[in-house]
Amino acid sequence: MSLTPAESPRALIGRNRRIVLICAAVFALMVAMAFAAVPFYRAFCQATGFNGAVKRASFAPGAVADTVTVRFDANVNGLDWTFKPVQPSQTIHLGAATLAFFRATNTGTKPVTGRALFNVVPEAAGQYFNKLECFCFRNQTLQPGQTAEFPVVYYVAPGYAKDRDTRYQHEITLSYTFFPAVTGPRVDQNEGQAEALGGKPAAGL
Repeated sequence: MSLTPAESPRALIGRNRRIVLICAAVFALMVAMAFAAVPFYRAFCQATGFNGAVKRASFAPGAVADTVTVRFDANVNGLDWTFKPVQPSQTIHLGAATLAFFRATNTGTKPVTGRALFNVVPEAAGQYFNKLECFCFRNQTLQPGQTAEFPVVYYVAPGYAKDRDTRYQHEITLSYTFFPAVTGPRVDQNEGQAEALGGKPAAGL
């Protein structure tokens, strides 16, 4: 069978080249969308409380009569650190800003920068659990043998007591896991503590 002018070897090579370029462009777009989906998903979770994510807020609405007990959980993954809550739990009034501390020690021989990921249980509490300031918002670096206390300022919105999925849940567990930081600048833990308390970094911590 003879080739038509449109099917000449040169035209066929050109058409195949265009197909390859289109496929490569589609593949690159899919890869880019996959990477972009991660921060978008994280932002969505933190904005809505979906999947137990905690929302970030700029102010607390103020205390109401209803209370809830917040328990704290601390873990490390891939770090030569010990990490635990300073207080095992707090019973708080809904809507009231509350300060809690976690303590970490670098038990290794090198400076290490970590980043804490977090969630709450039950998952339905995520939409009501808000953080005003948290060490988890930035990387934290510990020198060999250094111990530091990391603050979190949070509140549980009053709507928690009215939601049928949460009003009978009298305990919330806030859990953190420190992982090795992959990217981002080093941030001194004193800066994070100062911002949470509304002051300047404390010397010697």
